[in-house]
Amino acid sequence: MTQLFDEETGVVTPVTVIEAGPCPVVQVKTFETDGYEAVQLGYDPVAERKVTKPELGHLKKGGAGGAFRHLAEIRGVRELAVGDSVTVEAFEPGDPVKVSAISIGKGFAGTIKRHNFSRGPVTHGSHNIRKPGSIGASATPSRVFKGIRMAGRMGGKRVTQVGLRVHSVEPEQNLILINGSVPGPKNAWVEIREEKAHTRHHHS
Repeated sequence: MTQLFDEETGVVTPVTVIEAGPCPVVQVKTFETDGYEAVQLGYDPVAERKVTKPELGHLKKGGAGGAFRHLAEIRGVRELAVGDSVTVEAFEPGDPVKVSAISIGKGFAGTIKRHNFSRGPVTHGSHNIRKPGSIGASATPSRVFKGIRMAGRMGGKRVTQVGLRVHSVEPEQNLILINGSVPGPKNAWVEIREEKAHTRHHHS
């Protein structure tokens, strides 16, 4: 992340700089062959010896023209064909986007950090300072329900941050600047997708 300073207004805007593309289309999935519509994109070209033979065969079958370190599938795209390339020019400043990535792993965390539980009193001989407290009832239901929020592994899973906007695009450097923060550590793989506007239904 970094920040941009507007000299005219004096406003500081926090942005995340993402290197995005070019991402060639390596496969197009259709209803007839796969049961759904999607395009598979490749990113970060590498030497052919650095990918497995099944992956290499898959790429050569699609005519991708090389090996890539990372493949990602975007559903619901129709207008692209194998050989096309997706670049940052697909986005314009102000576009609403959502960004998906593997979030930063926090390791084993307690309920206060992981689920925003409140702690107990720390004085008057209390032994309930950061403990989770009761996890269930008594003879009824005589068990603990599934999904009870407890201590455990926090972070390190795929999350999607919605409600983001493109700040600016720099095609010559394949950079896209997004307002605010996105999931994942530095140098993480991220997927940037357009966020379609939701229609709200009002009942009178």
